[in-house]
Amino acid sequence: MNITPLADRVLIEPTAAEEVTMGGIIIPDSAKEKPLKGTVIAAGKGTKDEEMILKPGDCVLYGKYAGTELELEGKKYLIMRQSDVLAIVG
Repeated sequence: MNITPLADRVLIEPTAAEEVTMGGIIIPDSAKEKPLKGTVIAAGKGTKDEEMILKPGDCVLYGKYAGTELELEGKKYLIMRQSDVLAIVG
């Protein structure tokens, strides 16, 4: 796969949704929440007004409805603007 986001966009691979709660209860697919955490796979170069802060490998938090979903080679990804990312998890 060779995708390079343009301008201030980033390609994120969401982390897998929780399958089991801390108490051991198995969560069915219909009740799973959309993940809000992921890993940056690729990042654009930024714009003249906004420098690109994110880089591949960063673990990030993003809004529940942020980004556009796409599927490549059987994997799901999100592509969104850097401004839709809420935080970098260290």
